[in-house]
Amino acid sequence: MATFAYEAMNAAGKPQKGTIEATSADDAIQRIKSQGFFPTSVREQKVKKSAIAEDAGAAKKKKPKKGMSFGKVKPKQLTLFTRQLSTLQDAGLPLLRSLQILEGQQRPGLMKNVLLGVCEDVEGGSSLSDAFTKHPRCFDRLYCKMVNAGEIGGVLDIILQRLATFMEKNQSLKRKIKGAMIYPIVVVIIAALILTFIMIFIIPKFQAIFSDFGVALPKLTVWLITSSSWVAGINPGQQIGGWVFLLVAPFIIFIFFKLIRKSGPGRNATDWILVKLPIFGPLVKKSTIARFTRTLGTLISAGVPILEALLITRDTSGNAVFEKALNKVHDSIREGESFADPLRESKTCDAIVVNMIDVGEETGEMDTMLLKIADNYDEEVDVAVGSLLKLIEPLMVVVLGGIVGTIVVAMFLPLVAMINSLQSSK
Repeated sequence: MATFAYEAMNAAGKPQKGTIEATSADDAIQRIKSQGFFPTSVREQKVKKSAIAEDAGAAKKKKPKKGMSFGKVKPKQLTLFTRQLSTLQDAGLPLLRSLQILEGQQRPGLMKNVLLGVCEDVEGGSSLSDAFTKHPRCFDRLYCKMVNAGEIGGVLDIILQRLATFMEKNQSLKRKIKGAMIYPIVVVIIAALILTFIMIFIIPKFQAIFSDFGVALPKLTVWLITSSSWVAGINPGQQIGGWVFLLVAPFIIFIFFKLIRKSGPGRNATDWILVKLPIFGPLVKKSTIARFTRTLGTLISAGVPILEALLITRDTSGNAVFEKALNKVHDSIREGESFADPLRESKTCDAIVVNMIDVGEETGEMDTMLLKIADNYDEEVDVAVGSLLKLIEPLMVVVLGGIVGTIVVAMFLPLVAMINSLQSSK
């Protein structure tokens, strides 16, 4: 359509001026008359090409560009986005407007690029869950399925709130476990550095003293001096100091562990060992139960079909032992049997968990019961982490004290022999 400037008279005979959009001059006259005016002059306005170019340039400038991004979106960042989106939806804002607001406040990076793509897809008519599915580096299968269930049920704001709460509790559980491991790891690293310093710089000086006096060395001292020479790399024919191997060994073990877990049998074996460990096993078991029950309970409460919810929970449980158990539960329900029986036969969960699931199945409140189990096991994980810390601290003191005591005894035994020989010579 073109824009026409006109001059006209109103019903009272007063002059009027203005502009109107129309396909032609005749169409413009008819539209002016329909407004109750009597046109005296109608002319088309010319739009300069420079103005059109400026408008096009401005439009291009307004459209944000996607930058380079690598890796995955951090769970903390995704949780914050989910919580904010649920708040905006609960306030009644249109979905596209909510996404645009959240995209605008993101810093340049993967999350901003993902939200730009989501906004484009939603503006083009796609559903939110379909738009999320195109970005697996940010939104996993569990996330997309819950959003899809919320869209179908018309309760997207409630589902997003549940999803945000679920993610926050999962992160809290991970932080507790990681926090419990920071202290012992730091102590072990510092102790290893101190012991390496003693082996490289202190023990060789004692060795020189013993050589000058020609004292017969005990076996413990000989072993310690030999170990020190290997660590320092001063043995005849030794090219690299042992400290290099000690430094590289943790990385080699970590890489070897990751390679083993890439194969099916290797992952099954390592997960089984983790669950059966005497100290860490109960903590791994409790945290896995808390995770899979919260995931399954959240999916069921969101309206996801039970069979599909079980498959998603199986794939996100993080432990091969529980994956097998959940797979048996899936097959049992598909054949019309119960949830609790195959879980009881697998012996992966405590009796209280199985009994609570059995009650939830009978009363039709499976989602509520699963979330109660998750809350209960979250508390048990807190207790287990505290107990583990109380056990590790004295254990580390005893081990480090034993190592230091061994070094002291090995160094002072020859000194005692030297003093005795000097006294006897007098």
